[in-house]
Amino acid sequence: MGKSLFKLTSLNLNGIRSAASKGVEAWVAQTSPDCICVQEVKAQHDDVHGKHDRLADLRGHFHFAQKKGYSGVGAFTRHEPSDVIVGFGDEEFDAEGRYVELRFDTPQRKLSIISCYFPSGSSGEDRQQAKFRFLDVVDPHLAALKNTREFILCGDINIAHQERDLKNWKSNRKNSGFLPEERAWMSRLLAETGLVDVYRHLHPETTEDCYTWWSNRGQAWAKNVGWRLDYQIATAGVAEKARDAAIYKTTRFSDHAPLTIQYDIAL
Repeated sequence: MGKSLFKLTSLNLNGIRSAASKGVEAWVAQTSPDCICVQEVKAQHDDVHGKHDRLADLRGHFHFAQKKGYSGVGAFTRHEPSDVIVGFGDEEFDAEGRYVELRFDTPQRKLSIISCYFPSGSSGEDRQQAKFRFLDVVDPHLAALKNTREFILCGDINIAHQERDLKNWKSNRKNSGFLPEERAWMSRLLAETGLVDVYRHLHPETTEDCYTWWSNRGQAWAKNVGWRLDYQIATAGVAEKARDAAIYKTTRFSDHAPLTIQYDIAL
């Protein structure tokens, strides 16, 4: 038999140095995930090396953006990966530091844990168009990956898929993150590839308790006027092994909350 449950967390840090100053390392040490995927590192190699390249007893692997203080993803793990893939082969978005994949391959199984940061389109039409371009290129990449290996993609996807995924859905139908085209993309991804939104697999009807991001305006956090933007998307075989999901809101390390899911799999 394998070991106990594999505990996987995803968290948009809104800056790794900022989150460190708010106690994220102590929380990771206390909760002891096997792996934590992080997004929006907002740092370069020299900022992280020797300072933030370990989180508690987990070793980090990163994809940094070329632009300073922007984007960037990482995955901290207690298990040594058999391979690390930095970027997914698209020149525009690899320059923005949006994808790192840890592979844990054995003769019996090929499994990847991916940390991915989807673009936000909220700052203007040029970034919304970049977001649409990202969706167009990441979709076939994930479909092709699914044909060769099992994976769990952890990420700030920057899309609230369904009306139950955000508080004020009626007033946000023309806003980035809840546009019909974005929601349709998510529906197609899940329907056509057979990938699974693991949180919704476990909690199909949850509303207010599902949010993972709150605006810094208008007391959104205090009033729980939130959005579900952070996901774990998995191939069907792995998703079936998901046992429980939790969103941690007691302490704030970021404008996002950590999403943790435990799987009955052994690395």
